[in-house]
Amino acid sequence: MSPHSASLRGIRVEFSGVRAVDDVDLDIAAGALTAIVGPNGAGKSTLLEVLAGARRPTAGEVDVHGSTRAFVPQRAAVSDRLPLTVREMVAVGTWGRPAPRPRASAAKREAVDAAMARLDITPLARHPFASLSGGQRQRALLAQGLASGADLLLLDEPTTGLDTRSGSLIRAAIAEETRRGTSVVCVSHDEALIACATHIVRLEAGRVRSAPAPAR
Repeated sequence: MSPHSASLRGIRVEFSGVRAVDDVDLDIAAGALTAIVGPNGAGKSTLLEVLAGARRPTAGEVDVHGSTRAFVPQRAAVSDRLPLTVREMVAVGTWGRPAPRPRASAAKREAVDAAMARLDITPLARHPFASLSGGQRQRALLAQGLASGADLLLLDEPTTGLDTRSGSLIRAAIAEETRRGTSVVCVSHDEALIACATHIVRLEAGRVRSAPAPAR
């Protein structure tokens, strides 16, 4: 079994001839929290999108070593006009989830229920997603990722600008996922979340710069 849940080799991403990500080699440790850090505009979100399969690199190769992926974007990247309830939004995460027959539907419902309970949004199940506060929205988006049951969870700024309670719930859910053996990669400026990371990857001007693991 590979000690890595994903590997990037020679990744380059260009926008109008400008390199946002430049010749990145990276291995993502299995069953650990990896934090991608660096200044704004360093290419962090772009690199995460490549890892998620949401963006095709200009050059290079992505190998997820058989892992299933779930990508949780920043809440600002999700339209306010989606005509979905909170439960329906979370259930989107199960669309590609394999489940044993004949209990496939029941297993997916259970996954949605469990994910919502972990993020404390069960009472909001019938509310329109668009009516939620910023912290509630981000919790619903993370619940969607958890409901997928993916081996590799990719999070873009999951706690930025959130109230204290939402941030705490999200950090606790991330910690629980890694204990379960999920590989989590998180773009973040949140010092409390970064301090929980096993591995830190620092990007500057699209290139990886070494960074020490946080003190334990």
